[in-house]
Amino acid sequence: MAQEKILIVDDEERMRKLVRDYLKRDGFQVLEAGDGEEALYIYEDQPDIALIILDVMMPRMDGYETLTNLRKFSTVPVIMLTAKSEEEDALLGFHAGADEFVTKPFSPKVLVARVKAMIARSSDELLSPAPADELPGVLEAGNLRLDENAHVVTVEGKEVLLSVKEFELLSYFMKNRGIALSREKILNSVWDYDYFGDARTIDTHVKKLRSKLGNCGSYIHTIWGMGYKFEIEDEDYEKH
Repeated sequence: MAQEKILIVDDEERMRKLVRDYLKRDGFQVLEAGDGEEALYIYEDQPDIALIILDVMMPRMDGYETLTNLRKFSTVPVIMLTAKSEEEDALLGFHAGADEFVTKPFSPKVLVARVKAMIARSSDELLSPAPADELPGVLEAGNLRLDENAHVVTVEGKEVLLSVKEFELLSYFMKNRGIALSREKILNSVWDYDYFGDARTIDTHVKKLRSKLGNCGSYIHTIWGMGYKFEIEDEDYEKH
């Protein structure tokens, strides 16, 4: 099996080497970039990159700007690294489209474990395809359509580009239509069980998801003090 490609984006050569050594030890092919602009060029040239580890504080183009530009044309999983510990910085990263957020200093072994878990989730169907009659179907609600096999979401017939986490969150909502879901339950179901997040992380993802879904964003209802519920009011729902 071909080695999965991981792109490390960090202006500190020492940090890149540390992460690179641990990733290579686990069999990954590693590419490196010293800033955001270089990272975008590399990804455009090699779109088969499986995951990007992206530092926040960099010259020329920081991690937030890099991720914002990347999300215009790709949903590749992204783990952001930062030396900052403020909650607002993590929320900025999630708002820009990050899938995970790791604060320096961190354990390289834990980072590699997160990389492996994220790649396994995003490529599970390719690595272990189920029999044709057991493949997940298409979820439809109003003008919203989610194809789990093709990993495509369309709103009124037009494709919408979602990050990995946004896609997983929408899929979870649609599969639990009409059910009130607490923020804790959403965290446990959509994020890893060991994910150290909080309610604001979910709120940020929901806000971004609603914006991308346009009119269909209204299907996601806020239950104040608890969480969210996916439901279409005054409209018949039919799954084809």
